[in-house]
Amino acid sequence: MSRIGKQTIEIPQGVTAEVKDGVLSVKGPKGTLTRKIHPVVLVAVADNQITVDVKKKEDKKERSLWGTFASHALNMVTGVSEGFSKQLEINGVGYKVAMQGKDLKLEVGYSHPVVFKIEEGLTAKVEKNLITVEGPDKELVGSVAAEIRAIRKPEPYKGKGIKYIDEVIRRKAGKTAAKGE
Repeated sequence: MSRIGKQTIEIPQGVTAEVKDGVLSVKGPKGTLTRKIHPVVLVAVADNQITVDVKKKEDKKERSLWGTFASHALNMVTGVSEGFSKQLEINGVGYKVAMQGKDLKLEVGYSHPVVFKIEEGLTAKVEKNLITVEGPDKELVGSVAAEIRAIRKPEPYKGKGIKYIDEVIRRKAGKTAAKGE
């Protein structure tokens, strides 16, 4: 039995969900999300609740899909009602970030500024050296944040680069000068 899959998902006020032709669609104040449902997973919407079940509870693959699709459904409901966000911090002398229309313009130690296009459905905000990526789709928010971080990963000697706000960079000691006699 899947502990996560067994739980019913409450649909908050102002959010609607429906299953049609093997596709779960959830609509709320922050937008609309859709996800194709695996054929062995059974999703039902009734009485402001989403229930997820599988055909054969003994099969290990189906049990894993049960919990996975229950988590997807919960993330969809949370995303269209509250939304998700990731924060990134830029550290380094001369490293800057600014909005250029809807895109991010990053100056992170390359010979040229890097322009990063923000995907449709997401928003980005910049305050000093903090970048905030927001949107209803948890998967897309995390993916875009990871792509921004990959432009200049934090390095372990000086800590320069782009890192998540709650990420801890393990620092290394640099070279030590040899003792001259």
